[in-house]
Amino acid sequence: MSIKRDISSDGKQAVLHVKGEFNFALVQEVRNAYVDLKGKDVIVDLREATYMDSAGLGILLNMQDYLNKPNGAIKLVNCSDAIKRVLLIAKFEKKFHIE
Repeated sequence: MSIKRDISSDGKQAVLHVKGEFNFALVQEVRNAYVDLKGKDVIVDLREATYMDSAGLGILLNMQDYLNKPNGAIKLVNCSDAIKRVLLIAKFEKKFHIE
Protein backbone atom coordinates (compact mmCIF):
# COMPACT_ATOMS: atom_id res chain seq x y z
CA MET A 1 0.00 0.00 0.00
CA SER A 2 1.39 3.39 -1.03
CA ILE A 3 -1.29 5.60 0.54
CA LYS A 4 -1.77 5.89 4.28
CA ARG A 5 -4.64 7.93 5.66
CA ASP A 6 -4.91 9.61 9.06
CA ILE A 7 -8.06 11.31 10.35
CA SER A 8 -7.77 13.83 13.18
CA SER A 9 -9.38 12.95 16.50
CA ASP A 10 -12.12 15.53 15.93
CA GLY A 11 -12.80 14.10 12.44
CA LYS A 12 -12.37 17.46 10.70
CA GLN A 13 -9.01 16.88 9.00
CA ALA A 14 -7.56 14.08 6.88
CA VAL A 15 -3.94 13.58 5.91
CA LEU A 16 -3.09 11.37 2.95
CA HIS A 17 0.52 10.18 3.07
CA VAL A 18 1.95 9.21 -0.33
CA LYS A 19 4.87 6.79 -0.40
CA GLY A 20 6.89 6.01 -3.52
CA GLU A 21 5.89 7.01 -7.04
CA PHE A 22 2.77 9.17 -7.36
CA ASN A 23 1.59 8.01 -10.77
CA PHE A 24 -1.19 6.15 -12.61
CA ALA A 25 -0.64 3.00 -10.56
CA LEU A 26 -2.10 4.84 -7.54
CA VAL A 27 -5.33 6.06 -9.15
CA GLN A 28 -7.68 3.59 -7.45
CA GLU A 29 -5.81 3.56 -4.14
CA VAL A 30 -5.95 7.36 -3.87
CA ARG A 31 -9.63 7.38 -4.89
CA ASN A 32 -10.41 4.89 -2.15
CA ALA A 33 -8.54 7.08 0.34
CA TYR A 34 -10.52 10.26 -0.39
CA VAL A 35 -13.96 8.92 -1.37
CA ASP A 36 -15.48 9.70 2.06
CA LEU A 37 -13.61 12.94 2.84
CA LYS A 38 -16.20 15.48 1.67
CA GLY A 39 -16.48 18.27 4.23
CA LYS A 40 -13.06 17.58 5.76
CA ASP A 41 -9.86 19.60 5.47
CA VAL A 42 -7.48 17.59 3.29
CA ILE A 43 -3.69 17.56 3.41
CA VAL A 44 -1.57 15.49 1.02
CA ASP A 45 1.79 14.73 2.64
CA LEU A 46 4.40 14.06 -0.05
CA ARG A 47 7.35 13.56 2.30
CA GLU A 48 7.86 9.94 1.16
CA ALA A 49 6.88 10.48 -2.48
CA THR A 50 9.83 9.86 -4.76
CA TYR A 51 8.32 10.85 -8.10
CA MET A 52 5.26 12.54 -9.59
CA ASP A 53 4.14 12.53 -13.21
CA SER A 54 1.15 13.94 -15.11
CA ALA A 55 -1.05 11.12 -13.81
CA GLY A 56 -0.23 12.20 -10.25
CA LEU A 57 -1.21 15.75 -11.17
CA GLY A 58 -4.45 14.43 -12.64
CA ILE A 59 -5.19 12.48 -9.47
CA LEU A 60 -4.87 15.69 -7.44
CA LEU A 61 -7.19 17.58 -9.81
CA ASN A 62 -9.77 14.79 -9.72
CA MET A 63 -9.64 14.75 -5.92
CA GLN A 64 -10.12 18.52 -5.78
CA ASP A 65 -13.09 18.28 -8.14
CA TYR A 66 -14.70 15.28 -6.39
CA LEU A 67 -14.37 16.88 -2.96
CA ASN A 68 -15.67 20.17 -4.37
CA LYS A 69 -12.78 22.09 -2.83
CA PRO A 70 -12.04 25.64 -3.99
CA ASN A 71 -8.58 26.57 -5.22
CA GLY A 72 -6.09 26.54 -2.36
CA ALA A 73 -8.25 24.44 -0.02
CA ILE A 74 -6.19 21.25 -0.36
CA LYS A 75 -2.68 21.50 1.08
CA LEU A 76 0.28 19.73 -0.49
CA VAL A 77 3.01 19.51 2.14
CA ASN A 78 6.57 18.24 2.49
CA CYS A 79 7.27 18.27 -1.25
CA SER A 80 10.76 17.37 -2.41
CA ASP A 81 12.46 19.88 -4.70
CA ALA A 82 11.82 17.66 -7.75
CA ILE A 83 8.11 17.27 -6.98
CA LYS A 84 7.73 20.96 -6.16
CA ARG A 85 9.30 21.76 -9.54
CA VAL A 86 6.71 19.56 -11.30
CA LEU A 87 3.90 21.27 -9.36
CA LEU A 88 5.18 24.74 -10.22
CA ILE A 89 5.72 23.94 -13.91
CA ALA A 90 2.08 22.79 -14.01
CA LYS A 91 1.09 26.02 -12.18
CA PHE A 92 -0.49 24.04 -9.34
CA GLU A 93 0.28 26.86 -6.92
CA LYS A 94 -2.87 28.47 -8.38
CA LYS A 95 -5.03 25.45 -7.47
CA PHE A 96 -3.43 24.08 -4.29
CA HIS A 97 -1.71 25.43 -1.20
CA ILE A 98 1.87 24.14 -1.53
CA GLU A 99 4.17 24.06 1.48
